[in-house]
Amino acid sequence: MDKENESLTTHYSQQETIVALATPNGIGAIAVIRLSGHDAIAIANSVWKGKDLTKQESHTIHFGHIVDNELVLDEVLASLFIAPKSYTRENVVEISCHASGYIIESIIKLFIKKGARSAKPGEFTLRAFLNGQLDLSQAEAVADLIASNSKASQQVALQQLRGGFSSQLQVLREQLVNFASLIELELDFAEEDVEFANRDQLKQLIIDITRIIGRLIQSFELGNAIKQGVNTVIAGRPNAGKSTLLNALLNEERAIVSHIPGTTRDTIEEILNIQGVNFRLIDTAGIREATDAIEQIGVQRTMEKISQSALLIYVFDADQISPAELRNDIESLQAPGIAMLLVANKIDLLNQEEKTARISGFFQNSGLSDTQTVFVSAKEKLHIDDLKNRIYSTAIKGKLSGDETLVTNIRHLEALQKTEEALVRVLGGIDGSITSDFLSMDIKQALHYLGEITGVVTTDDLLDNIFSKFCIGK
Repeated sequence: MDKENESLTTHYSQQETIVALATPNGIGAIAVIRLSGHDAIAIANSVWKGKDLTKQESHTIHFGHIVDNELVLDEVLASLFIAPKSYTRENVVEISCHASGYIIESIIKLFIKKGARSAKPGEFTLRAFLNGQLDLSQAEAVADLIASNSKASQQVALQQLRGGFSSQLQVLREQLVNFASLIELELDFAEEDVEFANRDQLKQLIIDITRIIGRLIQSFELGNAIKQGVNTVIAGRPNAGKSTLLNALLNEERAIVSHIPGTTRDTIEEILNIQGVNFRLIDTAGIREATDAIEQIGVQRTMEKISQSALLIYVFDADQISPAELRNDIESLQAPGIAMLLVANKIDLLNQEEKTARISGFFQNSGLSDTQTVFVSAKEKLHIDDLKNRIYSTAIKGKLSGDETLVTNIRHLEALQKTEEALVRVLGGIDGSITSDFLSMDIKQALHYLGEITGVVTTDDLLDNIFSKFCIGK
């Protein structure tokens, strides 16, 4: 097998010491080189000029030099973490050196020469998992935390890293294990026809667990939106002011604005952060009968983006559109699972009397609700902050709390769905009075899928798939 493509888990041995750069590549002030393994401190000490690192206490930092024979490579700081009080629960040394590419490469090559080997992607966190420092869902949260690009995604990942999700699953699994053991006991006394597991209590437990798992499954929509950003499409008729609105929300001239209808032919995507949540704003071509092939493609893409969105911001010209036209537009674009926010633009073109009459007419004749409608002037940037608040409340408010468990990982979602299916079979078996051996099989299936999430049940392929996506050094 090509060494470059070998399985990550087949490389793992607690006796091996691994080394990698733990900070990003590139020119900077400081770089951190991490060693982990049984001989990490001894290897570092073998090229160290300073205090004897093998005689120092854990969680201490020491100044010294890295030397290759008599050649000084750099003056550095060495941070010591003695097993099991480290990230990997192994001996760990972190060398803080100057971030010269030459110095970094020289020090890593020296450590490899002294007995370490290059770490694979995610191998430090894999060791933390295999040594019991983290469960699998917490290990995945490490990658999510590194990749987080908003306050909300950072908080969700941190909550999972702290074990909130794992603790909830562990309680459910322990309750199932207790009943599974009683049913297994029944199988040992099958000839005597005894019942150790009360079927009414088991049924209630399954109902309770299924309800919790159902809530976790439903949380994926919000959790994934927070992790990836909320897909938010800005749509409307040509010349309604969609591109002007995008520019106003971003506070920069991102989209080309023209009085000519149909200026936007393709989609434009930008990120807007509102109260710690990223919204993926997508400005689209105006919805109308296309006048040429290119515009037709643009309108088709608009409809595709709308169907893929979590939030649709429908912009209309408050000075031009009639209530009947507006009602038809709303009815044609409404779809299950897509929240809609209506933006009445160009209110700067109306005087106060006209504005009052238009607003009243819209609410009476188009079916608009004041809870889903915001009146703005994108050109003059009137009420843009109100619109941002309404965007956030429509997509997020009331759904996100600091201690709420949200599922953000598709692997976890699929395992929960399979767990739910197995539990539904258990309920059906109880109602159908099936024998203990069949009940036991379905409960074991549910336990298996729950165990896959936290890593109680694993395979080398699963671990390779997860940790190979990590950066090297983590």
